[in-house]
Amino acid sequence: DDGEGGKSSKSKPSKEIKVEAVRKAVSFAQSTSARGRRKVVLIHPAERMNAIAANTLLKTLEEPPGDARFVLSCGAPDALLPTIRSRCLAVPLALPAADVASAWLAQQQVAQPEVLLAAAGGQPLEALAWVREGVDAVTWSRLPKQMEAGEVGTLASWPLPRLVDALHKLCHDAMCLACGAPPRYFPLASLPSGATMPALVAWSRELRQTTRHAEHPWNLPVMVESLVLQAQQALHSSAPVKPRSVNSGR
Repeated sequence: DDGEGGKSSKSKPSKEIKVEAVRKAVSFAQSTSARGRRKVVLIHPAERMNAIAANTLLKTLEEPPGDARFVLSCGAPDALLPTIRSRCLAVPLALPAADVASAWLAQQQVAQPEVLLAAAGGQPLEALAWVREGVDAVTWSRLPKQMEAGEVGTLASWPLPRLVDALHKLCHDAMCLACGAPPRYFPLASLPSGATMPALVAWSRELRQTTRHAEHPWNLPVMVESLVLQAQQALHSSAPVKPRSVNSGR
């Protein structure tokens, strides 16, 4: 966006939708159309609205303009305010079949598309975004063993929200292995085994806490090292071998 006075802003784009953007959208919806046509306002991704922005939109959803429609595109509906969800008509959109999505990614010159498609939870556009950020199938498949070894490596250059998301997925798959279930996000052969469920649950709790503050201006190198250490400790939490009981023979 341009800054005030038409000057181009060189600041980083916001990772959340702020109240100013929502107010502009509401103002547009409430203004009279010169052509007498209905207006459609698309908010995407809607879960990125901060609390103030969401509450501002809520007031309009309670009394929407007669000729306007708001479309909230959202990949995580549970992240929206319950009061906003209750005032919207939910239209679930199914993901494309895995073979169709993999074929499309292959057309975009993505190597091993099935690996990145699984990494992105079956979302081909998300998988393509990862590739454009420099995360390919080889990098993704190496991540579990890299965390087990406590190696920061190329992770130092990852955006913190991306890294935390990847660690959430690694924790999820490690829990699946601990329960005897198949992994969802990583190739089975890439995952270390033997981590205990209590350690993984504690790790998951720490990751959720980090997610809540992912936009905080952390000292990134220190934060990444801390996250890698948490992962290493959880993945090395193999249960100790119980000593065998010895019968006295009596």
